[in-house]
Amino acid sequence: MTTTASSFTQATDASFTADVLESDVPVLVDFWAAWCPPCRAMHPILEELAAERDDLRVVGLDCDSNPRVAAEYQVLSMPTFMVFKHGQPVLKLIGSRPKRKLVAELAEVLGS
Repeated sequence: MTTTASSFTQATDASFTADVLESDVPVLVDFWAAWCPPCRAMHPILEELAAERDDLRVVGLDCDSNPRVAAEYQVLSMPTFMVFKHGQPVLKLIGSRPKRKLVAELAEVLGS
């Protein structure tokens, strides 16, 4: 059984630059793993965000399948969420959280 978040893009080590770093809108990256229950709990929240927001792209990255990017950004705990603007990380959040809190944290760096 695979637990992938189907309604938002799943990046890979190979596609990360195109999917995230070259995006013309800010990107919220969900660094997750299939064995991580808090990661699975966050997927419906991230799917809602992806559907609700035109000003933010949501991208998942399975750290077990794509260890290069996870290592590059020093992701040691899952889930870890990072926001990238203009190809640069501007926010790093570790651990699951309620949608309300995540939206507030995003607003601080995105101004919306």
